Amino acid sequence: MIFARQVYICVSGVCLTATDLSTPGQFSVGLAPETLRRTYLGNLKSGDRVNLERASEIGGRNSGHFVQGHVDGIGKIIDRWIDEDSLFFKVKVDSDLLRYIVPKGFIALDGTSLTVCEVDPVEKCFTFMLVEYTQKKIIIPTKDVGEPINIEVDVLGKYAESALATILPRLEFLEGKVKDLEDQLKKERSAKD
Repeated sequence: MIFARQVYICVSGVCLTATDLSTPGQFSVGLAPETLRRTYLGNLKSGDRVNLERASEIGGRNSGHFVQGHVDGIGKIIDRWIDEDSLFFKVKVDSDLLRYIVPKGFIALDGTSLTVCEVDPVEKCFTFMLVEYTQKKIIIPTKDVGEPINIEVDVLGKYAESALATILPRLEFLEGKVKDLEDQLKKERSAKD
């Protein structure tokens, strides 16, 4: 029995398994319904540009944050502007993702690890910028206002929320107990007076 080594490739931020590598310069992947719901890959047409990146090896150098290739949702570019040699973008996103996006925090956009500049919870958007070098290496600068962008929020924020969700009910219970004890103590003091 021969086992083929699985090959993963990140396509515009989406980690996919290559299912066919037999044609030089090409590869095939399968797209699950969940992938199609959470990303814009189903809307791509032949000839559309995408970011391609090999999977990182564990133990290798990491100069950004952990990008898993597990896209959380899609944002919509609502503005873009130039500031000297930097290119800024403003992206609108659903509230369920915005809660994980913080100023100066990590975010992966179309698979590119970037830093968030500002977050506007009222407008439900955030900004990021690309330095000149990065602009030349990825496809995001070719995107116009109105186009979608795949978003992967920082996994550490999701882990923190999950951990707090298990602790908060216990804290609320303990706070209730403390309040009951305080009320009981007040009644006892009032009865003595």
